[in-house]
Amino acid sequence: MARILIIDDDADFRDTLASTLESMGHDVDVVGDGREGLVALEQADVDLAFLDYLMPGRDGLSVLRTLGEGGASPRIPIIMLTAHATGENTIAAMRYGAFDHLTKPIGRDDLAAVIARAWQAKAPPAPAPAAAPDGVESEPLLVGVSDAMRAVQKTVGMAAATSVPVLIHGETGTGKDVVAHALHRASARAGMPFIAVNCAAIPAELMESELFGHRKGAFTGAVAERKGHFREAEGGTLFLDEIGDMPAAMQAKLLRVLQEQEVVPVGASQPVRVDVRVVAASHRDLAQRVADGQFRADLLYRLDVLSVRIAPLRDRREDIEPLVRHFLAGRKRIAADALAALCAYPWPGNVRQLRNAIERGVALSRTEMLTVHDLAAILPEHAAPEDVRDAPDGTTLPEAVEALERRMIRDALDVAQGNRAEAARRLGIRRQLLYRKMADYGLE
Repeated sequence: MARILIIDDDADFRDTLASTLESMGHDVDVVGDGREGLVALEQADVDLAFLDYLMPGRDGLSVLRTLGEGGASPRIPIIMLTAHATGENTIAAMRYGAFDHLTKPIGRDDLAAVIARAWQAKAPPAPAPAAAPDGVESEPLLVGVSDAMRAVQKTVGMAAATSVPVLIHGETGTGKDVVAHALHRASARAGMPFIAVNCAAIPAELMESELFGHRKGAFTGAVAERKGHFREAEGGTLFLDEIGDMPAAMQAKLLRVLQEQEVVPVGASQPVRVDVRVVAASHRDLAQRVADGQFRADLLYRLDVLSVRIAPLRDRREDIEPLVRHFLAGRKRIAADALAALCAYPWPGNVRQLRNAIERGVALSRTEMLTVHDLAAILPEHAAPEDVRDAPDGTTLPEAVEALERRMIRDALDVAQGNRAEAARRLGIRRQLLYRKMADYGLE
């Protein structure tokens, strides 16, 4: 079994976690702050560590960064813990070499799974990059609490520690451009340009000039030299959105640029070196387009070094409430029935459609509270689940939603024979949310 170090200032949580790990057969050491934890990590012979993110004095991220100073990775797997996971702290933890980032409370099954993965990891995490330049904006970008969104945040954090190409997959409106921007801002290139290009919006005959630039007089209308997007993004990130719509001839030229790290402007005879990180995205199934002969397989392999897959909003409904509050940005409050209706709607246009709905609701509302009436023109009748629509007269929407949630949770627990992790999976929610709702509804 493993020898495990717990670094956490919360004595109750620390003792409970230690007791659980010991009952699983592990040897456990505990310390109560970051300074002691750093000494223990540098001196003690442990196999892995659980490190709390927020602690007085020296926090967990500071400890993790110190362990990785000089380009070295932590010599053992470090599992970061937090009571309040955000996109920003998840990305930061993974970027600086954390093995994983978990949200408290942690179930026994999750502990066993992450320890097993850490135990099997033969190589340390990738080295952390130099810190992003001071003054980079810290506005939240990757809003979401679902397991699917947490996976995106972790992947972005790990990808930010490298400069390899990244391919983002997701339906239209899921926020592929937001993920690309977050990746850029989390990387060491954050102080350099971020250039976004929609490949589907550029005519085929102009794409080479747009991307690679041209010399003055290279063709009719070329009255001045143009640098092109690759050189405009020098030192930074070039985001090629809807890469699946790029013409075949340009695919071959893009492949050469990725391989050689140089571009040849239209009308020029000599290549120009470029230092650019390429992030591409598509709502299309690129593997299928390769099979159909519409996309080059070698270009796909070159772009898809790291993959980020964004689930549609209908498959991660836990993210709707935090997204709604993020889009409202304190301008208005939202009534419980309105929020329930938004959470029940399938959102075929994904996050983009939700954001537009909120903006329209804010524009139409004449009170400080956004109500379901304000959303009537936006959401069709089927926004609420059938169980809610068929509630008895006099029942409020929050009451009906609560009754529906109680029944669904009970049913899921019955089918899962009391296994909470399995019940949460069947309900499509995180275990932490299931635990909270069980406590709220007295289902302990």
